[in-house]
Amino acid sequence: MTKRDLVVRIAEDSNLTQEQVLDVVQRTLDSISEAVSRGETVELRNFGVFEVKVRKARIGRNPNEPEQDVPIPPRSVVKFKPGKEMRDSVLRLSPGSDVKSASKR
Repeated sequence: MTKRDLVVRIAEDSNLTQEQVLDVVQRTLDSISEAVSRGETVELRNFGVFEVKVRKARIGRNPNEPEQDVPIPPRSVVKFKPGKEMRDSVLRLSPGSDVKSASKR
């Protein structure tokens, strides 16, 4: 699902135009991005939690030159932890099923 798909779906379910829905969706995503970029945790009940985690420094290896160590500095990354309802829904997917086709239904 793309942002466009989301906008069309919400517009069909509400009395709002796609333009109005796009504005609301974009402002929501911008607000989430801004908060996370400031290091804040964003918790959306029944959906999930966005938070910043710091990965510690470590030593990596170049596969083409395994004898050479490559220092990897610490860095901040965004983590997403799904809410219980989403996690339970995903767990119900059968492992052998085609996940992409199941998500388009």
